[in-house]
Amino acid sequence: MLLTVLLWLLAAIALACLAVVGYFVFRTRRIVAWVERTMPPAGKFIDIKGNRIHYVDVGEGPPIVFLHGLGAQLHHFTHPLFKVFGPGYRLIALDRPGSGYSTRARGSTGRLPEQAEVVCAFMEKLGLEKPVIVGHSLGGSVALAIAVEHPEAISGLVLLAALTHREVELRPEFKALFVSSPLKRFILAHTVSAPAGLKYGMKTMELIFAPHPPPKDYMTENGGYIGLRPSHYYASATDFAVIEMDLPRLSERYNEIKVPSGLLFGGVDPIISLDVQGTPAKEKIEGLELEVADNLGHMPQFIGPEQVASFIRRIAERAFGGRVSA
Repeated sequence: MLLTVLLWLLAAIALACLAVVGYFVFRTRRIVAWVERTMPPAGKFIDIKGNRIHYVDVGEGPPIVFLHGLGAQLHHFTHPLFKVFGPGYRLIALDRPGSGYSTRARGSTGRLPEQAEVVCAFMEKLGLEKPVIVGHSLGGSVALAIAVEHPEAISGLVLLAALTHREVELRPEFKALFVSSPLKRFILAHTVSAPAGLKYGMKTMELIFAPHPPPKDYMTENGGYIGLRPSHYYASATDFAVIEMDLPRLSERYNEIKVPSGLLFGGVDPIISLDVQGTPAKEKIEGLELEVADNLGHMPQFIGPEQVASFIRRIAERAFGGRVSA
């Protein structure tokens, strides 16, 4: 009799768990359907090494390629920066593999050298001749991997609030994103990540944009809601889990970077430290132009787009030798 009761109890618990999981799967699909209906892809697609890359390509002139940071997508450049950048350059922003509307190839690891190879293949397929590469935050790590391991592919390097070295200690606010198990990342991506993001997304943005308030239209015009898609969460959590596998080794080779380079660092950046990420890069990269903007934080392209555009153009003029279209 006792065994029968226990079996029924276990069955009831299992059914309850399945019901909870089913509810979150159903809710996630509803959220994703709404996101994809209201914020569809903004650009074109191209297949690169099994990855389907979503990108926006505007303007004419020497090419500049933009790589977004962790949990972001190409709207982090197209909406705040491209509209103030001015003429003379071809501006290309892409969703890194797995992020935004880009898909990541089966079996991909998300490691920095792998992402660097995909970006280089993307640039080659588009016929971009030695572009300047711009990387924000973790996108700066990918840009640095390109500069170190594929120096022949680029003319210049611009880093914006970039993660250049291993962080000494993980901030408590980001520990929830550190999920080492691929299976656990997959389960979270398809159950609770979207509902949680919908509920707490702006709270996270307040931290990332501090001490400035996030733009009121961040979740819509700047593509914030796109980050609720399960594939986006999975890719972001993967990027976060594997970043330190390569960054220490790459940072030892920064002295090999010879292209014109610049690093714009926010003086009030609450996410990364100038002493850890800025000054050491200045010491290792020959001729690196380090500009510390006292008025900017971790999202400079949103808070000071004209200042950021001016900085990028200055490095691009050095890299391209003044060859700018009228």
